[in-house]
Amino acid sequence: MKNIYSNIFKVNNKNLSKVINYLKKKELVGVPTETVYGLAGNAYSSKAVKKIYFLKERPYKNPLIIHYFTLEQLKKDVELNNNFFKLYKRFSPGPITFVLKKKKNSLLSKMATGNLNTVAVRFPKNKILVKILKSLSFPLAIPSANKSSRISPVSAQDVVQEFHRSIKIILDGGSCRIGLESTVVDLTSRPRILRPGLISLADISKALNKKIIISKVLRKIKAPGMLKRHYSPGIPMKLNQIKAKKNEAFIVFGKKYKKGKNIFNLSYKSNLNEAARNLYKTLRLIKNKNYKMICVSSIPENGIGLAINDRLSRAAN
Repeated sequence: MKNIYSNIFKVNNKNLSKVINYLKKKELVGVPTETVYGLAGNAYSSKAVKKIYFLKERPYKNPLIIHYFTLEQLKKDVELNNNFFKLYKRFSPGPITFVLKKKKNSLLSKMATGNLNTVAVRFPKNKILVKILKSLSFPLAIPSANKSSRISPVSAQDVVQEFHRSIKIILDGGSCRIGLESTVVDLTSRPRILRPGLISLADISKALNKKIIISKVLRKIKAPGMLKRHYSPGIPMKLNQIKAKKNEAFIVFGKKYKKGKNIFNLSYKSNLNEAARNLYKTLRLIKNKNYKMICVSSIPENGIGLAINDRLSRAAN
């Protein structure tokens, strides 16, 4: 099908070169990752980072995740520790973000880190993004490519829906494989999960061989995804519902629910990974259909179900 959006570009060498040149000029681009689509800019440039905050209408206290290509590059900006190396060896590159102490001589824009002495860092697995990072001499600040507190994008078309033509280049890497943001783990002291994701509490506990906690409340925001209201379709939501009225959208999970005009099933097979991939796509579809209320059935809390429920509870706040 022909692309009707002039700012969505196919992934080829010519367009990758164009993206790399844009980033070197401190401009922003829309890029796919394995989690959600991101809005990328030079993490060493306050000019580029300021554009990210401005375009997203994001609070400056909310830090960005910095994406790296190599450990050698990362060592210039943060202090590494044994817990990091264990998790890095097991899960990176992939959907895990580490919060680490920032070095005093780090070149990272202070704005990108929310003026904190800590940094949220990640090694992405998406081949397109890895190729871009490999061609740059600086890491990339990449929050999700949506307006602050809204639904995260899982396709290039979602990014256009959020920003229209404000982003000149959006690379089309297809639908995101995971569909939910990365797990965020704080390693600055006792390890704790700040945001659940595909890599679970049990996965991290096993890799570190120690009990890990999930922090529900923090006095200071240390990583993205910790604001009480986030991932919102801008429609009132009721969670853990048994049924919904005919004029309400009903998000359900599993084969026990019948099909219907207002029924949106995240996974007929009761597959939580499939449900995660479908969550934001479903919320955006419901929003586009102009429903005024969303009811959500209960979602199991195991595995990535914990992350799904985290996003739903913040979206409903």
